[in-house]
Amino acid sequence: MNAAKFRLASATLLMLASLGATAQTKDIVVDGQGEVPYVVDQRNVVTRSGFDLCWRTGYWTPAAAGAVKAGELPVGCHCDKDVVGADTCVPATARGAAGAPAAAAVAAPAAAAKCDFSVNLSADSTFAFNKATLTASAKATLDNAVIAKLGSCAAVDTLIITGHTDRLGSQGYNQKLSEKRADAVKAYLLGKGVKAANVETMGAGKTQPIKGCDDKLGRKKLIECLAPNRRVTVDVKGPAK
Repeated sequence: MNAAKFRLASATLLMLASLGATAQTKDIVVDGQGEVPYVVDQRNVVTRSGFDLCWRTGYWTPAAAGAVKAGELPVGCHCDKDVVGADTCVPATARGAAGAPAAAAVAAPAAAAKCDFSVNLSADSTFAFNKATLTASAKATLDNAVIAKLGSCAAVDTLIITGHTDRLGSQGYNQKLSEKRADAVKAYLLGKGVKAANVETMGAGKTQPIKGCDDKLGRKKLIECLAPNRRVTVDVKGPAK
């Protein structure tokens, strides 16, 4: 191949690459305020996999996905719409003034009743230090606050279990421990008849504490003080009966 043909071929390849890049999904740019629940680059653009899926961070929760904005809508509307909910992902401009339907829109039917709720295994239902074993109190909470409520759901669209740890120990170790705690709750719920296909587990490690304690307390009292952080949260979304 002579030099002229090589340059022509190279230019053609560059043009095709450019066209391919413009055909990709539009960038998701977050506002950058608060803890962003997805991995972003220096431009605040959400990083996505080869399958166009957003990469979650250890700060990810359904609430965070629905709170942090990416333009007019929450970032979760672009990355986890099934978790955030279709109602949350309707632009204000489509709702008309003061939240009313746009003038040209046909009156929408009444919204279906929801069976959405969250349960936090905290207080006397927390995990022992360095353990992923459910206490009797934790099992009772799952029976009364999760299993019982699921009976009022017509279906379960998502059931997300998130494990947490206190801050003692390395991030890597606590990440694995948080996942084990989430798995322990999942195993208990499956044993009660919850369908595995509806359940998703994740570990937040020590990234989302709900209580801070002074190191001057001494190790024993510090472990006791940090107990609320050794928890699991269960988030359920679906239609009510």
